[in-house]
Amino acid sequence: MSLPAFFWPPEASAHAREVDLLIGSFGAMVWLLTLPVFILMAAFAIRYRRGREVNREHSGDGNVWLEASWSIIPFLLTIGFFVWATSLFLEIRRVPEGATPIHVVAKQWMWKYEHPEGAREINDLHVPVDTPVVLVMSSEDVIHSLYVPALRIKQDVLPGRYTHLSFVAERAGTYPLRCAEFCGTDHSVMGGRLVVMRREDYARWLASARDGGRETMAQRGAALFRSAGCAACHASRRADLAPPLAGIYGRTVRLADGSSATVDEQYLRDAIVDPNRQIAAGYRPIMPTYAHALAARDIDALVAWLREGGQP
Repeated sequence: MSLPAFFWPPEASAHAREVDLLIGSFGAMVWLLTLPVFILMAAFAIRYRRGREVNREHSGDGNVWLEASWSIIPFLLTIGFFVWATSLFLEIRRVPEGATPIHVVAKQWMWKYEHPEGAREINDLHVPVDTPVVLVMSSEDVIHSLYVPALRIKQDVLPGRYTHLSFVAERAGTYPLRCAEFCGTDHSVMGGRLVVMRREDYARWLASARDGGRETMAQRGAALFRSAGCAACHASRRADLAPPLAGIYGRTVRLADGSSATVDEQYLRDAIVDPNRQIAAGYRPIMPTYAHALAARDIDALVAWLREGGQP
């Protein structure tokens, strides 16, 4: 049974229920360990208070196992809670198979979202119920932190790199979304809503949000690949200048320094804004930076296109 909303945020996912169970169980353990101590302190203070006629001789008797249990049992319980909390932490950072990627760009003082189908929104984030979602997040300026109390999830959003946050919302409804990192003068108004919709309602919203003919992120990325001049070097026919990009996402590539790297969102973003930091083996450091030539949403579109295969 959930607590009143004014006292405790509602639970909108299985992860939220697990977090609440962890907090409640740990709180119960703390009370069970501390209450006897304070009760005995009060009882001994009254029983052995000054002026009371009691036998204060030390008996010399003791129970080693009882005394050891006071330390061993709390230690084992604490280790158990540590393992439980760690598994929950890793759970939300493990991207489920087939999760829908939604790109998030934080900016003073708003949240900008772009769905793979091309729908864009500000502050309010619409997602389908019972569907794995992964947020691929970056910041245009300072450190922000996306926090959804109803899901019990929070993740810092950093300039210059991608961070990920996955979840499955199981209860349809509208829930507050906040920035949990002080980010400037209007930090307190940087919020929004997570709108969890039934799948058929989400499909209708998505169709209307796309304005009928808006390009998907991958389609826009493919157009940028051509208009920004990327195809001049990265097309398969120019493999002598730069590595072909078709199907590169998820591969392990060799670098010029002898190391290797897995091609993920962060690797692709770095290759666009700082191309000569990780140079592919067999190629010269001749690619210019696009850090100031492309907006954050354009870089996200290129990454989305490459994630879907990068076929010209």
